[in-house]
Amino acid sequence: MKRIFFSPFFLFCTLFLTAQSSGPSKIEAYTESHSGDIVHEFTDFLSIPNVAADTAGLQRNAIFIMDMMKKKGIGSVRLLPARTAVIPPAVYGEVLVPGATQTLFFYAHYDGQPVNPAQWNNALQPFTPRLISGSIDKNGTVQPFPADGKINPDWRIYGRSASDDKAGVDCILNGYAALRASGITPTANLKFFFEGEEEAGSAHLDEILQQYQSLLAPGLWIICDGPVHQSGQKQIVFGVRGDAHLDLTIYGPARPLHSGHYGNWAPNPAMQMARLLSSLKDDNGRVTVKGFYDDVIPLSPAEKEALAKVPSPDKQLQEDLGIHSPETPGLSLGEAINQPSLNINGMQSGNVGAMASNQIPTQATAVIDLRLVLGNDWKKQQQKVIDHIRAMGYHIVDHDPTTAEKRQFAKVIKIIPGTDGYNAQRTSMDLPIAKKVIAAVASSTNRPVVLQPTSGGSLPLYLFEKYLHAPTISIPVANHDNNQHAENENIRVGNLFDGIATMAALMQIK
Repeated sequence: MKRIFFSPFFLFCTLFLTAQSSGPSKIEAYTESHSGDIVHEFTDFLSIPNVAADTAGLQRNAIFIMDMMKKKGIGSVRLLPARTAVIPPAVYGEVLVPGATQTLFFYAHYDGQPVNPAQWNNALQPFTPRLISGSIDKNGTVQPFPADGKINPDWRIYGRSASDDKAGVDCILNGYAALRASGITPTANLKFFFEGEEEAGSAHLDEILQQYQSLLAPGLWIICDGPVHQSGQKQIVFGVRGDAHLDLTIYGPARPLHSGHYGNWAPNPAMQMARLLSSLKDDNGRVTVKGFYDDVIPLSPAEKEALAKVPSPDKQLQEDLGIHSPETPGLSLGEAINQPSLNINGMQSGNVGAMASNQIPTQATAVIDLRLVLGNDWKKQQQKVIDHIRAMGYHIVDHDPTTAEKRQFAKVIKIIPGTDGYNAQRTSMDLPIAKKVIAAVASSTNRPVVLQPTSGGSLPLYLFEKYLHAPTISIPVANHDNNQHAENENIRVGNLFDGIATMAALMQIK
């Protein structure tokens, strides 16, 4: 049996990932003594609407961040607008350290997902932050924000972007504020970059990176986004999946038909869509599209070793989520997210519930989400799915078909490929700077740090590699059950304060 635990990578991890805290640090002392101010500022931040379509709200967020940076002693604070489009600008600032030989860039985004207040718990509103004594799904109750700022770390602050990703902005800036107030000089030049278009696909990030390349290179980019491990342990993530979408519409009769008079005779687009979607995966969750896995670049030995050491959250998640078994038997969650995936985001045809009627609908629609890993090209991955659909006998159009087209072909489908896809990115765990990051994060906790080759989520991090030739490493801070992108989004207070300590430790990287 291969004894991988004697590898140099393992010995390094053993040395640093089990580092123990020697008691409250200066950073912890600062956070504790300033907890009221930190929470007050954070809730003011959460109160500013930041939905991607709200230009005025996003501008207010950018100004708020600039004020935060200036108050904390960060210099050269400015907006970085795109040259060719009116979009939410990136917010930039820097702290240059005399004699420093390396530069760290800290990234988070300040825009958020759309909200439907009707879907939020009755005690909550998306942009009115509330303190809840634990998860509101587990009988947590509304609490007043204490005047002294002393809050149980297991309590939560609810509000849109509380975790994704205003917590990232807050932890980064307060991490620096804690260092400065404690009289600790960072060991590297620090540059701060807060994006305002991430939830809209970062459509102009490439332009901003090219336009301001002299400010934004060279250096390591620390990406503060996403959740810590399900166990609550701090996590370092070295890659992200890519992302691509396809919108599908299948057409049936020109008008809704009585299912008794015409059932068994008129083609039913809902049934056709169901058959098509079911053809994309087998019963073991394996995508059946030809060549879907052919381009995958395997994990390195060090990455495989790290993945094998990740504590398994599977049984915990099955219990929490009410799931009998995973879609892919034999694969852990960590193994599954290191493979490309195909998911149905949503489908619609006719009416259900109280509005249901005995009819054959005129069309059926679905949205397919493709998650990519290193080696996949997002446009090629879309094309593989399109080729599969064509092989199923469909005539493919990019518009609503005419009556003549529907008469000419037995099966007609409109496919609209998403134009905002991007590829996966992964940074080698063997880089010297990666080992420094591991050591820095380990110094901020008395629990082992989890190393993940790839995140399940997606960010366009390949752009930093493409335009700045810069590595990226993600350091998430949010609790795993934070409801990001959904109703009742929240951040566990303990995660917020732990995140401040993590960012301050990174700023003292050796």
